Amino acid sequence: MSQAARQRGRVFSYERFELTADGVLTCTYSLDDETFTEVFAFEAGDDADFTSPAVLGAARVLFLLAGISYYKTGAPPLLVGPADGLSPREADFLRDVHLHGLAEFSYRSGVDISDLRIEAGPRTPAPAAAVVRRGPLVPFGGGIDSIVVVDGTTAGRDGAALFVANTSDVPFEPIEDSAAITGLPVRRVRRHLDPKVLESKARGYLNGHVPVTGVISAAAVVSAVAHGHDRVVMSNEHSASEPTGLVANGVPVNHQWSKGLDFERAFRAVLAENVTGVDYYSALRPFSELWVAERFAELTDYHLAFRSCNKAFFVDAGSRHPTWCGRCDKCCFIDLILSPYVAPAELDAIFRGHEPLRDESLAPVFESLLGQPGSDKPLECVGDEGECRTAVTLAVARPDRADTPLLAALAAHVATLEQAGKPVPSEQALLHRQGEHFLPADDGR
Repeated sequence: MSQAARQRGRVFSYERFELTADGVLTCTYSLDDETFTEVFAFEAGDDADFTSPAVLGAARVLFLLAGISYYKTGAPPLLVGPADGLSPREADFLRDVHLHGLAEFSYRSGVDISDLRIEAGPRTPAPAAAVVRRGPLVPFGGGIDSIVVVDGTTAGRDGAALFVANTSDVPFEPIEDSAAITGLPVRRVRRHLDPKVLESKARGYLNGHVPVTGVISAAAVVSAVAHGHDRVVMSNEHSASEPTGLVANGVPVNHQWSKGLDFERAFRAVLAENVTGVDYYSALRPFSELWVAERFAELTDYHLAFRSCNKAFFVDAGSRHPTWCGRCDKCCFIDLILSPYVAPAELDAIFRGHEPLRDESLAPVFESLLGQPGSDKPLECVGDEGECRTAVTLAVARPDRADTPLLAALAAHVATLEQAGKPVPSEQALLHRQGEHFLPADDGR
């Protein structure tokens, strides 16, 4: 039976959440007559306080966001809010999180949830003040973005730490290897997803992409408040806000919606209704991936440790790829965006002898990153098409790239695209701040 033919549920409800003094948050939801429970086990210790009103306020926001993994199993038209109600801002936020955050899910499954309505009693915000005694907490995924943020955010700030979320009992090697290089302490949470969602196919649930960065953001805030950090600093760059030309649920499809500016703005507003004293922003919001790549090129200690291939991050540890696959959209993008600033021999070492730009069979993957008239960019965490075209023009000009036939062919393709109205932004433009952001005055980027 195809997903589109499966029966939608009737009602999804936020039942309750409970947070223990030792940092175990239990969130309970229901879909019709079925109950789902997710447990977030935060590492305590280090004088963390999981009992304060501010931590409970942050946990409430996480409870609201984490429900989307279970809502999507049946994607019903009615969502019933928690017993303490929703403020108007929270209700609007939840609707946006579902319509935008599940747009890719809806596009792929054929299940339109634009009829979603939210019912909840009124709630008057009463934010609690966090007690701050430490510097920034940086959610860390071991890729070039979070490594660059750590390098630029934590120097000289007392009490800075990393935040790592795991959905498995087995650590993710690329995250741990890069985290060790930073020399910073790590705050951790173990997400125990309800086992039923891991059996979605067998149980006949609807399944697909969820805005997981939104959930991780809220979990990081819980950890930050409990440990007294003054801010959560994300690593979401400018192009994350760019949607595809696809439409579902009446909105543009953006694989990275919960990494984008609209989510950041709305999340900050909802957070302020529940807890104050802890900031939340992306340090890379006004910057391009090319800007990130130029800075990462200088951080050579991380070059053989980091990994951005999604096949390294499967929940099932036995299914994880032991190194870069070298063929997926993400591998090709990382290779391309670094190629103007990192020597070919070093990139080949990073990809363990299988640099994507050396594989001419991958031309269609690279061409999709460059933007094809009438087609859409991959539904993946990759940069925008313009900066990919710029990366090609910069890389092909390197003397040490004269023996890369695929790159030469891509450069010719970029020239054709430019003639067809697809611009190639200048390097100078891409290496400067652009657009709205929430960086505070003391973030000296």
